[in-house]
Amino acid sequence: MSANQSLFDNHGRKINYVRLAVTDRCNLRCFYCMPEEGIKYVGREELLSYEEMIRLVSTLAEMGITKVRVTGGEPFVRRDMMKFLQALCSTPGIEKVNITTNGTLTAPLVPELKAMGISSVNLSLDALDPARFFKITRRDVFPQVMDTFEALLHHGIDTKINAVVMDGQNTEDIIPMALLSKDHPVSVRFIEEMPFNGEGSHYERLAWNHRRILSHLQAHFPDIEKVPDPPHSTSYNYQIPGHQGTVGIIAAYSRTFCGTCNRIRITPKGMLKTCLYDDGVFNIRDIMRAGATQEQLRDTFLQALGNRAKDGWEAEKQRTLNHPIQESMATIGG
Repeated sequence: MSANQSLFDNHGRKINYVRLAVTDRCNLRCFYCMPEEGIKYVGREELLSYEEMIRLVSTLAEMGITKVRVTGGEPFVRRDMMKFLQALCSTPGIEKVNITTNGTLTAPLVPELKAMGISSVNLSLDALDPARFFKITRRDVFPQVMDTFEALLHHGIDTKINAVVMDGQNTEDIIPMALLSKDHPVSVRFIEEMPFNGEGSHYERLAWNHRRILSHLQAHFPDIEKVPDPPHSTSYNYQIPGHQGTVGIIAAYSRTFCGTCNRIRITPKGMLKTCLYDDGVFNIRDIMRAGATQEQLRDTFLQALGNRAKDGWEAEKQRTLNHPIQESMATIGG
């Protein structure tokens, strides 16, 4: 394949976006992501090295990938992350490098992130009430996260706020979170809770799905308007009249956006996931360490994308009976 060639799966969906998890470690213990005692972290030798990740991204860029989102765990707990991000931004064919972070360590780094050309940052923030924030994250770091929010705005980095809506945990914060879009040019996105918390589903049914979240917003903002969604958007996007920013709802559990999915995921250990809900297709790390050529890497990716599930429900159904969903989002890449 030549550079800039388009990459498609077996359902005709263009694939141009990779979510790259650089670590499974995190300095928070969010209720919806991992148990309070944490998870068994991957050993350093099991992680993809920075050199391996740059080779991987370079190969994907030759095949048509143009956008990379760096995730974790929390990306900035890994040493030398800024050097890696600089190398990633310099990779031929990569047009956008975005980051998802919990914001606890990020504020001092924002000027450098801006200078290297980071396109946007997704800031995980599930509550504006410090007490609820502490209850959800099990850590007292709310001021540091808000410092990051202010720094991102000050330096003009495109910012999205990601809030997972959890019954009995933070539904009181939905309206205050939406009001962040009034005076700030941010996108506040409310996400359905998923069972990737290291334990499995917390509920027999999803109490706050995308429809209920929208109804709640409409009750408080009767004039809220639907706005066009960008191509491949995972969120349904809305504008509240008079607000600088927008509000979005991500049906992450309901999986209503699968038909336009343009992304693949690489876990910290190098496992390719062609869907968030599958249990992994093949391990890229092992193939590279076994001496695979660039052509062999490309052929392996093409084979995986040629057998991709049509949606998250099919991907979950194809998981073996011995592997029900119970992994932590930190081991997948948020």
